[in-house]
Amino acid sequence: MELHERLVQKLDNLPKTPGCYLFKNSESQVIYVGKAKILRNRVRQYFQDSKRDDPKLQMMVSKIQDVEIIQTDSEMEALILESNLVKEYRPRYNIELKDDKSYPYIKVTDELFPRIYVTREKERSGGKFFGPYTDVKNLRQTLKTLHRIFPIRSCTHHFTFDVIESRKVKLCLDYYIHKCEGPCQGMVEAASYQNMIQQMKRFLNGKTRELIAQLKEEMNSLADRMKFEEAAKIRDRIRDIEMYTAGQKIVFQDLTDKDIAVVEIEDDDACGVVFKIRDGKMIGRQHFYFSQVQGKLKEEALETLIKTYYLQTDFIPKEIYLPYEPSEMSTLQAWLSQQAGTDVEFIIPKIGDKQKLVDMCMRNARLLLGDLKLQRLKAKEDFVPRVLLSLQRDLNLKLAPRRIECFDNSNIQGSDPVASMVVFADGKAKKSDYRKFKIKTVNGPDDFASMHEVVTRRYLRVLEEGLEFPDLIVVDGGKGQLSAAVEALEGLGIRVSKAGSEGQTIIGLAKRMEEVFIPEIADSIMIPKTSSSIKLLQQVRDEAHRFAITFHRARRDKRTLASELDEIGGIGEKRKQNLLTHFGSVKNIAAASLEDIQSVDGIPEGLARKIYEYFLDEATGEDDEN
Repeated sequence: MELHERLVQKLDNLPKTPGCYLFKNSESQVIYVGKAKILRNRVRQYFQDSKRDDPKLQMMVSKIQDVEIIQTDSEMEALILESNLVKEYRPRYNIELKDDKSYPYIKVTDELFPRIYVTREKERSGGKFFGPYTDVKNLRQTLKTLHRIFPIRSCTHHFTFDVIESRKVKLCLDYYIHKCEGPCQGMVEAASYQNMIQQMKRFLNGKTRELIAQLKEEMNSLADRMKFEEAAKIRDRIRDIEMYTAGQKIVFQDLTDKDIAVVEIEDDDACGVVFKIRDGKMIGRQHFYFSQVQGKLKEEALETLIKTYYLQTDFIPKEIYLPYEPSEMSTLQAWLSQQAGTDVEFIIPKIGDKQKLVDMCMRNARLLLGDLKLQRLKAKEDFVPRVLLSLQRDLNLKLAPRRIECFDNSNIQGSDPVASMVVFADGKAKKSDYRKFKIKTVNGPDDFASMHEVVTRRYLRVLEEGLEFPDLIVVDGGKGQLSAAVEALEGLGIRVSKAGSEGQTIIGLAKRMEEVFIPEIADSIMIPKTSSSIKLLQQVRDEAHRFAITFHRARRDKRTLASELDEIGGIGEKRKQNLLTHFGSVKNIAAASLEDIQSVDGIPEGLARKIYEYFLDEATGEDDEN
């Protein structure tokens, strides 16, 4: 392959230092990101004919028109930088994490009385994160177990000593059913609550043996001091933890924390699995699917799994068992040791029970990869759910409506008008494709005009971006709403199917009698109530209504809450924005201390006192009424 002069010059002047390299095509798009201990040696290898025996590699090299170099101080820095660059550019020829969404975590907040919740945003603004969880069912079960064993508050109030002393927050139902100890009213000391949080963290880390030993010590101490009721609560907590751990399989007599990381590859796909072993027990697993692995070495795929998982998790064990050595093994080991703050060892067992355990993990990876292949095969098959065939029959459609888009409007006497679009694919809600609309051009409660605007905006975007049209459009309403939607489509040059003619299929669904209206047909269609197709249409329509109502309430509540600040003299738009940015909501401002309010930019001491007293008087007034 003949290289152009500019690229040849760059290759001749590459540095002999660690770093990352980015290959670009003729359109300056990054098509591959790599790292190197010595950039000059590694990059030049790609352009040696003897090194390019893989067809996929040959194809990639043929498209390289430029190379960008980023030098680092060490191989370790290059390792992390490579992962970040791959995530940013998603190059065509790098191994790619499939379904690359943010995985959920359990977060323990950094507060006086911490709370726990699920989040996909792993921000570094304080708190402790546990995860990632690739199995959402397992995540929900873990959270449910935590709330059953530990009386952690579920409210979202921000507690300070001033808030607790002022009694602004009342006891909720959780206190009376013994699911919360009532920190809002000072019913539990901060030190005692924090001790419980530390116990919960041990539970999440799989340190149940240490946790049970600590709880037994506390229980005996309470019993010795004749505090039998409190000792009984600790006894019940120990029993619940022992019941939870009873089903966990003991796989190691050695109690050192371990992970087992394996990868199985087939064609262009791979599945990586990490099994977590704590106190000798297997407490769970995480799995990840990768694509674009064809032609890659299995060692490179294992390296990608290790980087993917340990860049996201906050806990790194001392021992990691592997089926074989990953690429850049020494660099990975040094990086993990640095992250863990202690030596991390890669162990590759060859014989015995440990090797059998790694083989068992490999079988799990093969099964998960087989599930992926099966799902893909089912998706490729021309399989149509029975309910869609029923809907096709009842509406006399030429094709089964595998993708349905439904629209609904929501407003109260014209205020805060919004609309929603929900999507059902193969009879199931596809929430990632849902869309919300703020009505921009309609004044007053004009449902027809609002429907016209929303349908126009949606399908203008479909036309501009070359998106796929749905098999069926449903509008919530009768002839009027349907006519407005048809007019909008025709205004965009989209041909609408009328009386069975060719074109985009659209119907209206009226709530009163569940009548179905079709363009240019005077009489409505009454689908039998026992038909699965009418139930599907009702489900689609109700989901669109729910989504629209939820969005409308959120807008109305935001406007109503923000207007409270307008009641306080001396607060203009800029100060209002500063307060909302600092606290996040009016609710948090109401719960803030005087010192917290004074710390906000642009809020003088006098105004801060006025804001504090306003919400204090409001809360006192509510108590007096009750």
